[in-house]
Amino acid sequence: MSGIALVISDVDGTLVTTDKRLTERSRAAVALLKRRGVAFTVVSSRPPFGMRMLVAPLALDLPFAAFNGCALVTPALAPIEEHPIGAAAAKAALAILDQHGISAWLFTTREWMIRDPNGPHVDHERHTVLTEPRLVADFAPYFDQAAKIVGVSDDFDRLAALETVAREGLAGQATVVRSQKYYLDVTANGIDKGVAVTALCRRLGVPLERTAVLGDMENDVPMFRVAGFSVAMGNADDAVKQAASAVTRSNEEDGFADAIETLILPRAG
Repeated sequence: MSGIALVISDVDGTLVTTDKRLTERSRAAVALLKRRGVAFTVVSSRPPFGMRMLVAPLALDLPFAAFNGCALVTPALAPIEEHPIGAAAAKAALAILDQHGISAWLFTTREWMIRDPNGPHVDHERHTVLTEPRLVADFAPYFDQAAKIVGVSDDFDRLAALETVAREGLAGQATVVRSQKYYLDVTANGIDKGVAVTALCRRLGVPLERTAVLGDMENDVPMFRVAGFSVAMGNADDAVKQAASAVTRSNEEDGFADAIETLILPRAG
């Protein structure tokens, strides 16, 4: 590796704190990267509009990835690539969630739709993406626009078990992975954060081996596999840590900034 030239970070559980704050030290770390000539962007399970609040504080000037890589957008949120789930797969995913009594949301590239305004984590997501959901009686009219369907539950073990069931039931139709312990994401088949990192590197002309990535969840592991250097957060599960090149502190301990300062910049060109 000639030196890290690009850093791509996950957002929730990595770049921001548990209460969704972007700390001053994290802002300073991104600014320091840029002063050292290292490019920076993000990839997240969030919708594109759920990352607009990061653009100005981090001076994001490169394309970034939403929906676990299923949408690439400019900093102005103009679409570059979009990979919807597909109506048939969206219908099948919702049927699985409904059958198991799991609350569901549907995201398009422009909207967040819910059927139950009092469902789990609605207020939490509202705070995260700074967007009001649209209440609908039925998701069916929007299946062909679906970019992500999310199963939401605070029964983590139940959702983990359902992840296996959904993967089997949607094999060859959709990608199924938890982006948080309480969120089960269903997105376009064959697209993940590793695909997103590869696409961003190709678009920016940066070799994968000169790219560093940071993350905390299972859905971040595909980008660990393709990047030249990977950092797992201290709050990550052991399996995620074992898949990374290095481990930093937790997102509550400025682990992102610590990784930039002590692990990534010493490896920059």
